[in-house]
Amino acid sequence: MATFESDGVTLSYADEGEGAPVVMIHGFASNMAVNWANTSWVRTIVSSGRRAIRIDNRGHGASEKLYDPAFYRTDFMGADAIRLLDHLGIEKATLFGYSMGARIAAFATLGAPERVSTLILSGMASALVDGHSGSDKIAGALGAASRDDITDPQALGYRVFAEQTKSDLGALAACIQASRQKLTADEVGRIAVPTLVVAGADDAVSGSADALAAMIPGAEAVTLPGKDHMTAVGDRGHKSAVIDFLDRHSA
Repeated sequence: MATFESDGVTLSYADEGEGAPVVMIHGFASNMAVNWANTSWVRTIVSSGRRAIRIDNRGHGASEKLYDPAFYRTDFMGADAIRLLDHLGIEKATLFGYSMGARIAAFATLGAPERVSTLILSGMASALVDGHSGSDKIAGALGAASRDDITDPQALGYRVFAEQTKSDLGALAACIQASRQKLTADEVGRIAVPTLVVAGADDAVSGSADALAAMIPGAEAVTLPGKDHMTAVGDRGHKSAVIDFLDRHSA
């Protein structure tokens, strides 16, 4: 594991394999190990002949913890991914994000389209435009003294997951208040790189893959039968769809 500086914030990353670079951006309350290594995604990408580059988002994993929501704007985190490319001397890469990581990847692509070869948005579909509710409740749950004080089931689920991933609850509470920036249909319509949208059929968080793909010129959609937001991450069908997409769009 190594670190780099992005606008004064120290961020952790890992870099494995050789070949076309794939920058993998994890979801909220997760980290590069939980989202990508523990689910065998790193092995999948590297064994396909590609370079798997993972980042711990600000406030997550081994990266610097910040406690002001102003530091967690999605466009700021998108810029972190582009600065990692700068740090590694990479001109262009695939951006592959899951959940919040997909939102970050979309913002990064719109902010620096010349740096992105292909885009994979997983676990974040039409909700990228439609948005989410409950951010304040989740922030409150993360700041609660005890799980017993949390009455909202969704917020409790985030608290449990954050504890399982040994996350800094204060940093996550700040992050959730600023990182759910929406894009408009017109904005996602400006994404001009080959794009794959993947979501579980039972994923109540991400929304519809077909609906988001319809807003992005030429985008492809894959819906994973019987999978929800958590079980879709390491699904074999998910991996097959991503590798097939990358194979068809390799330079």
